[in-house]
Amino acid sequence: MGMKKIFFSLFFITFSICLGASEQAMINVYGRDFHLLNGKWNVIVDLYDQGRRMEVYKNRVPQTKEEFYEYSFENGIRLNVPGDWNSQSSELKYYEGTVWYGRHFKANISPDKRQFLYFGAVSYRCRVYLNGHEIASHEGGFTPFQVEVTDILSEGDNFLVVEVNNTRSVDAIPAMAFDWWNYGGITRDVMLVTTPRLFIRDYFVRLDNVQKDLIHATVALSAKGVRDVRIEIPELNIERTLQTNEEGVGSISLKVRKLELWEPEKARLYKVVITSEEDKIEEEIGFRQITVDGTRILVNGNPVFMRSISFHEEIPQRMGRAFSEADASMLLNEAKALGVNMIRLAHYPQNEYTVRMAEKMGIILWQEIPIWQGIDFEDRGTMEKAQTMLGEMINRDKNRCAVCFWGVANETKPSDARNSFLLSLLEKARSIDRSRLYVAAFDLVYFNKETRHFEMDDPFTSNLDVVAVNKYMGWYHPWPLSPEEAIWDVVPDKPLIISEFGGEALYGQHGDEEVTSSWSEEYQAKLYRDNIEMFNHIPNLCGVSPWVLFDFRSPFRFHPTNQDGWNRKGLLSDQGLRKKAWYVMHEYYKQKKLGK
Repeated sequence: MGMKKIFFSLFFITFSICLGASEQAMINVYGRDFHLLNGKWNVIVDLYDQGRRMEVYKNRVPQTKEEFYEYSFENGIRLNVPGDWNSQSSELKYYEGTVWYGRHFKANISPDKRQFLYFGAVSYRCRVYLNGHEIASHEGGFTPFQVEVTDILSEGDNFLVVEVNNTRSVDAIPAMAFDWWNYGGITRDVMLVTTPRLFIRDYFVRLDNVQKDLIHATVALSAKGVRDVRIEIPELNIERTLQTNEEGVGSISLKVRKLELWEPEKARLYKVVITSEEDKIEEEIGFRQITVDGTRILVNGNPVFMRSISFHEEIPQRMGRAFSEADASMLLNEAKALGVNMIRLAHYPQNEYTVRMAEKMGIILWQEIPIWQGIDFEDRGTMEKAQTMLGEMINRDKNRCAVCFWGVANETKPSDARNSFLLSLLEKARSIDRSRLYVAAFDLVYFNKETRHFEMDDPFTSNLDVVAVNKYMGWYHPWPLSPEEAIWDVVPDKPLIISEFGGEALYGQHGDEEVTSSWSEEYQAKLYRDNIEMFNHIPNLCGVSPWVLFDFRSPFRFHPTNQDGWNRKGLLSDQGLRKKAWYVMHEYYKQKKLGK
């Protein structure tokens, strides 16, 4: 790569970090000085949205004989944070509306420090109040946000209130109807983060897209001005200094020797230390390349077949949101046992614990925002929300080399408005990160009776690096011909992933493998065998991802005996028991790993 190309690449990264400076939370929050505000919080359930009118965020108590207030955080309901409210109270199982969370916490004020409240995620929209004053708001149930509280914290006791609302709306993302549970609450960690006055706000350290011995690093400080920043990778004997520009952003390219690359199932991470005059932050970062060559996906220049699975951020055994390291371990180890080298984190950015743990396990990740059917593509405000969510997702995880795919949509229908909306997302994403592949999942493949081929017509696919298809042959679509006769002619010039396939079965229910309505393990297993046969006739196939790892909760699913509020497409039941189809898929992945 010539110096001109390197300069352009560095300029692009520098510009993208500056672009998101005013809207993005600090990255690697777990590598900073923080105090968790998790635990039991007092809550008020506000069915009719009267709390703001009553100013419950002021947490007033009577001071005279005449005063009284028709609310109290004390001596009422208490809920765990992080956690959803639906799984913590039977009365709140189906609740969609407003819940006020409140708690006291102590703070120590230091004149040479700054302090921030950081929320891993609040579902779905919220307002934040500190000591009786509104200080922030956020929309989006799966991405982090922060607010600086340096000048509004009190020494000693402080009272924090979060007004949370998960009411579905037409302009929300996702919108009115979606096939998973609408969990509400403060669903991820809440932290009080302390930084120096001038701190390292952002950085992006990655391997060059072409050269395997060239690392690019860009660092953004929390204030403008020319300053020195040191970059160290001790195992590679690298210690270099970059200088920020007037905007407080600096970039450097580092030539390295004997760099061991991160690969699926062979995770290699290096300690990276970034030091400024006042701040120091450490991080484990892996280096890899993810590219496309014709219809192949290459990792570090080698073709890799994506043996994938999807799961929701849910622990089915307790019927609640996953939120902890233990939860991440359970989900990831079950995926690993299936034989995967990739996970599609559907259909939204999942917990940072999950992303970081997957990286250490050598699992490729596909992350996406919940642009899932039903989105109002003509609404400008919805587009801006989507751009913000996408930026928040990429910003949090851009240093995670396990993330190889950014997904921008799932099962959307072609229209001028849809195309403009999704193009705006791609432009936003590529302005931040050009080191990943961009993908969307479509459900528009049809069987052409004249050509007797499976085909798809969606011109938006030309904008993507990889095209994915959700196709439920044998479930929502009867077979028009035998699986061994199936021929696919879908985006033949691009890599294709079958991102969803499968069907429902109730664990322990047995029946005729030929009868769809048996909801039996036998039918699901045969459906999987048939689909695997069909895969042999997709010439540009570079990966498959059955839907889904576990049965998951969905009010969408009405069958009283076979579903009962659950989507039963899981390879494992809601109790974590393996269905017959699990063994079919496990054997298929075993053979694919062997190159067969």
